Amino acid sequence: MKTLLGLLLWCVLLVLCWPLALLALVLWPLVWLLSLPFRLVGIPFGALFAVLGAVLMLPARLLGGGPRPAGATR
Repeated sequence: MKTLLGLLLWCVLLVLCWPLALLALVLWPLVWLLSLPFRLVGIPFGALFAVLGAVLMLPARLLGGGPRPAGATR
């Protein structure tokens, strides 16, 4: 769905301003290549924050805290 929307927007841009649409078509792979290192660095940081969150919440989960299912009472 996201790809279809992007294609539709590019077609509208092609009709309205074809030089800008062709420039975007040529520059898109270069922008993707420049953003690739940032994506690769973001993956370990996301995992690190997930581990830190799990370690910080471990004592509460061991003591019985945390989210309860809907309708559960103690």
